Amino acid sequence: MARAQPQCGLCERTVQATSRHHLVPREEGGRYGPTVDLCQPCHSSVHRFLTNRELARQYPTVEALRAAEGLQTYLSWIRKQRVECITNRRGRH
Repeated sequence: MARAQPQCGLCERTVQATSRHHLVPREEGGRYGPTVDLCQPCHSSVHRFLTNRELARQYPTVEALRAAEGLQTYLSWIRKQRVECITNRRGRH
């Protein structure tokens, strides 16, 4: 039986692999809180464009994260891509 490929919880693309993203970052008290599986480009970009404090206070759900103003240009772009991996370094906040 073939194993289904994972789907990113943010861009909703079918990808090769995902990683677990804590909707409220562990550093902000979300260690045992809800998580969502994200592809590497989305996971990296979420942490590049939003601080942990912003994630905890303004974007604690997938729906809120999808609606984040700071991610709209990125989401429009990534949804059209086949890219599985991107390199971007976490910005200094």
